[in-house]
Amino acid sequence: MVELAMANAKILISACLLGHPVRYDGGARSARHPALDRWQAEGRLVPVCPELSAGFPVPRPPAEIAGGQSGQAVLAGAARVITTDGADVSDLFIAGAEIALNLAREHTCRFAILTDGSPSCGSRFIYDGSFGGGRHDGVGVTTALLRAHGVRVFAESGIGELQALLDMGG
Repeated sequence: MVELAMANAKILISACLLGHPVRYDGGARSARHPALDRWQAEGRLVPVCPELSAGFPVPRPPAEIAGGQSGQAVLAGAARVITTDGADVSDLFIAGAEIALNLAREHTCRFAILTDGSPSCGSRFIYDGSFGGGRHDGVGVTTALLRAHGVRVFAESGIGELQALLDMGG
């Protein structure tokens, strides 16, 4: 029974990875993997862009978590998400994370594939807040909130790992 449930598990996924032009620069970051094609054909993918869901426009100014912090610190109120023009957009990033969590709950998603590097969706690394291209190990605000609620988050480079996990029954 558990194996059957895993074989049909819904997966929250960054909309930009499915080719939707929702990134800050108006582009997409399409991921290519046979498992994505199969899961999409089976109706198992639940697309979300936390930033767009929170009301950000496309395009929008780039944003990073200030001070080399991570998404957990933003959720705790100890760090801020700042745009290149100095605007504090932390509240919108937190709202987007909450929308993504609610969507995951609504669709019973125990797994997510999110765009690495993003101040929302990064799961292995994020940019360091200097807007100079520096990055560090860390997670975005949405990833931090999803993980705090038991959702396993994978970067787009981890699609094969998630596929193997699901194929083994989860």
